[in-house]
Amino acid sequence: MTEVLIKGGRIVTAVDDYVADILVKDETIEAIARHIDQPTAEQYDASDLIVMPGGVDVHTHMQSPVGDTETCDTFETGTRSAAFGGTTTIIDFAQQEYGETPKHALDRRLALAEPQACVDYGFHIILTEVTNEALSELPDLINYDGVSSFKMFMAYPGVLMVDDAAIFKTMRKVGSHGGMVNLHAENGGVIQVLIEEALAQGNTSPKYHALTRPQIMEAEATHRAIRLAELAEIPVYIVHLSAKEALDTVVEARDRGISAFAETCPHYLFLTNEEYDRPGFDAAKYVMTPPLRDHHCQHALWRGLKFDDLQIVSTDHCPYCFNESPYGIYKSKQLGADDFSKIPNGAPGVEFRIPLLYDGGVGGGRISLNRFVQLTSTAPAKMFGLFPHKGTIAVGSDADLVLFNPNRSHVLSASTHHSNVDYSLFEGRQVTGKVEKVFLRGQLVVDGDRWLGKPGTGRYQKRAASGRM
Repeated sequence: MTEVLIKGGRIVTAVDDYVADILVKDETIEAIARHIDQPTAEQYDASDLIVMPGGVDVHTHMQSPVGDTETCDTFETGTRSAAFGGTTTIIDFAQQEYGETPKHALDRRLALAEPQACVDYGFHIILTEVTNEALSELPDLINYDGVSSFKMFMAYPGVLMVDDAAIFKTMRKVGSHGGMVNLHAENGGVIQVLIEEALAQGNTSPKYHALTRPQIMEAEATHRAIRLAELAEIPVYIVHLSAKEALDTVVEARDRGISAFAETCPHYLFLTNEEYDRPGFDAAKYVMTPPLRDHHCQHALWRGLKFDDLQIVSTDHCPYCFNESPYGIYKSKQLGADDFSKIPNGAPGVEFRIPLLYDGGVGGGRISLNRFVQLTSTAPAKMFGLFPHKGTIAVGSDADLVLFNPNRSHVLSASTHHSNVDYSLFEGRQVTGKVEKVFLRGQLVVDGDRWLGKPGTGRYQKRAASGRM
């Protein structure tokens, strides 16, 4: 029997804040008390540290192919990077290829992840072909395979985009079984017209990625997505929301009692569209979808987090290298050197979510310490059927624990992060607040700068109903 005793830490959850000891036995939390004496346990002094539940990042793209491209982090390197950032559970994606059933897509991704994953993991299924056969598999995927969320795209025509009828059919099919549809909300058809016009005028530089994806087209699709969910009587979750106009649509729906939820990402909270003014091709580092917005949107997003109009901060970790070497052109932004529409859409971030949000959110006086834990761990675990074994510190919960130094400053850099990607969106940014130790189900996997975990340690998590906050 493995025993771990964490002594004297400041335990912070979404609702609690107190000093106590934590005893871990056989991967779960056995006891929490003012003082625990257990001489046989491995002991760790957490004095002057915050002890919080391991982060849950519900939007990552590890080793993900899209068309000819593939993200540069494997399940091993990406989940190791997540662990160094204090994230102990991710939910990634199993994308249905054309001619493939959703169940086959899940099995294929499970086979890829199982020998590699260094933290616990689950999957959303991306539906690209909504046939009767595909729809018939969805209830069993929810009830037996533990996949209770399905992502669909309202953008990228001819690649990932599905029509409103397919979205509505899926919503009605999964609603009664505890499933939820996650939507990438942009008007893909209109955006494609804008892209074609820009290219016809000879505008090929990265800044046109942002100029052809206007905020109002994110808002329009968000409104449409919510109305479809309202008709289907099912919760809906908008991924990577970036625009104030889209957030306004979510707020209006929630005020009417609609179960409309949304996430945002650190890059929308800390960066703006000024990054697209960088000289040459350097701006391609910031090509993600939706693109970065202005300061006005940024202010609205922080307000949304404060008042629970936005429920979660995820990363949308979708890393492509800036340089072609060492992984080749199809894992590199250089694929679009002469055409902004060919730049692989996506950016890294899984390792920096927790220190960034602590520094800029808690340290910046924008959110409380409890709200910080809610946004990065508890709410994602509840939203996607992982709570209470994930997302909190309580007797019987998995011993996914982060020892966090709130006073230690460090510099975010690609030279010290643990992802395969060769750049950071936040290169050179100094933050206060650093992950010191990370326990995955009671096993110490990160100790300062030392990696003690190993591939295959992470376990697949079957999830309960999604969207039942």
